[in-house]
Amino acid sequence: MPLQTDNVASSHPDGIPAAHLMPFATTLLAALLSLQPVHLPGYVNLTPAFALMTVYYWTIFRPDLLPPLALFGIGVVYDLLSGGLPGVTPFLFLLSRVAVLRCRRWFINRTFSFLWGGFTLLTSAAMAGLWMLHSVLAFQFIGFTGSVFRTALTISLFPILSYLLGRIQFAPIGTG
Repeated sequence: MPLQTDNVASSHPDGIPAAHLMPFATTLLAALLSLQPVHLPGYVNLTPAFALMTVYYWTIFRPDLLPPLALFGIGVVYDLLSGGLPGVTPFLFLLSRVAVLRCRRWFINRTFSFLWGGFTLLTSAAMAGLWMLHSVLAFQFIGFTGSVFRTALTISLFPILSYLLGRIQFAPIGTG
């Protein structure tokens, strides 16, 4: 069944377009959730790239509601809270947005498996790029096992988050 991109956005009773804040709010929440590692027995603590999932989803379905400036701001907040290299996450989000926008027409009204395949490619490239960047900046080869597991975890959780985002996107907001 093809995914539809029709928008069912309703407004807040006071005229504030509350539904238009959902992409920003869910991406910010996803970035904050990404700060909490998932503990898997016998493995390092992993942090799924929830924010990358939301960037991908909203860039396909509502790119107008998640502008580059919002992505930059969320990325900066994430870098500051995570103690990561400043600027890496905003760069990743903006680069991901550009890549998805260039291919967006191929994802509109396609099956979920096609959408998931695109996310798999984006995530694999993003995680490999982050791994290479961290290796270069550390002046040493960093083991890539953690990146591989993080990539697999992120890709495997995408269907769940995509479903939830779809429910948020198409759920009418109550008028009180």
